Amino acid sequence: MNRELCLIHANCQGEPLLDRLNCCPAFRDRYACRLYTNYVREPIPEADLARCGLFLYQHLGPNWGELASESLMGRLPAHARSLCIPNMFFKGYWPTWSGREGFDYRCELLDGYIDAGLTADEAILLYLRADLAAKLDLDGLLQGTLRREREREAHTPVKYMALIEERFGREPLFNTVNHPGPLLLDHAARGVLRELGLPEPDADALAALGDPFPDFEQPVHPSVAAYFGWDFAGPDREYMVYGRKLSFAVWTAHYVYARQHGVTDFIGFLQGTED
Repeated sequence: MNRELCLIHANCQGEPLLDRLNCCPAFRDRYACRLYTNYVREPIPEADLARCGLFLYQHLGPNWGELASESLMGRLPAHARSLCIPNMFFKGYWPTWSGREGFDYRCELLDGYIDAGLTADEAILLYLRADLAAKLDLDGLLQGTLRREREREAHTPVKYMALIEERFGREPLFNTVNHPGPLLLDHAARGVLRELGLPEPDADALAALGDPFPDFEQPVHPSVAAYFGWDFAGPDREYMVYGRKLSFAVWTAHYVYARQHGVTDFIGFLQGTED
């Protein structure tokens, strides 16, 4: 049986979403899928676009040029079906996170202590003792990230914000700002299949997939957890950091050491560091 070509234009969420879609035998039997990573501007060959039967994409605006969603859809065959899929992002657990280039998992507050010339011990102590609720409008920042995510959700018929707003305070829904956990990605897969008129994925196969991003859990500042009453992110919690469990204090010490010693590949540093 010849399967239709399904193109998936997405970020790091694309691969685990596809794993979950393939838990539906009807989807797996109908589509042969190819993933193209949007944030690295991976080009999609015109030959693939010309053969595409299903285009699953995360919305990209006109500033992406030829990789903008409207541009790509304009080059699909007339019979091809297009569906915008979720692109989930949540800064609520990490209000001082920044995507500023030059360092992975950047925290602007901790960077401020380091850049002020404090010693490692001083920077670590100040950060661990910091009351972020006294320094920041945590409620306002949380509402801001929820508002921006509702705007992103508006592009896709697969709705997920109600689930985030219901559950984010009861359990950790994200491992990093753009790495949703199994609850959300399972929900997204069910929604995509529903939009395609296909059955839900096999429950046992879905459960067997586990955490889509198991290698890294970005630690949450204990004062943020205390302010919001998040029991899952207290000071004693240990986080998975590339094969090791680290406390928030040890994570902070690694961050400060790396910044003060000119490390630019913090991920590589963490992968090679032993406690």
